[in-house]
Amino acid sequence: MELYFTRHGKTHWNLERRFQGSNGDSPLLPESYEDIKALGKKVRYVPFEAIYTSPAKRARDTAEGINKELAHPVEIICTDKLRELGLGKLEGQLIDEMYKLYPKNLPNLRNHLDRYDPAPFKGESIECAITRIETAVADAVALHEGPILFVGHGASLTAAIQWMTGKKISQLREMGGLYNSSLTILETGEPNNLLPYELKTWNEIDFLGKETKPESLL
Repeated sequence: MELYFTRHGKTHWNLERRFQGSNGDSPLLPESYEDIKALGKKVRYVPFEAIYTSPAKRARDTAEGINKELAHPVEIICTDKLRELGLGKLEGQLIDEMYKLYPKNLPNLRNHLDRYDPAPFKGESIECAITRIETAVADAVALHEGPILFVGHGASLTAAIQWMTGKKISQLREMGGLYNSSLTILETGEPNNLLPYELKTWNEIDFLGKETKPESLL
């Protein structure tokens, strides 16, 4: 079974370089709807059985935009398990300012998740985020036989996807973070669909027709 993943479209807070996290939210940029439409057209004829999305508005709007472009629109199912990594006191704050406050710890969120400690700002552990997303995916796989699309967030989805391919926590950021409106595809194993999954496509954005800048990764 093929599992499709995308990160929500770029938001105002992404543009302003603010942390969003599991509770923070920001509207999509006007141009993001064109990116979402392009992604929808890319997967237009994939016979999805369902779309699972984080309940955050930026993710729901992305899921709905993709669904409108599908040849056969499907049910959209919201689940809290696909929420972004909880960032506690960082949510809504400027990334550059927070890096000055936590100069030793925050770089680990991008580069060394095995060293990342969310305790100083009352955030969620990466292990917790991975577990809930892995559970959401496993539950969906058990319910369906055909392709499924998951719409989530940059930090949590990047880590969970890499984890589901069999990587260690220290390796989860080696391929960088997911771009907004990108396409990643995993394939489950037969006959039991057990982990690890095979990575077929990673972070594809060619169909957007433009470059995505690194600052939008968190």
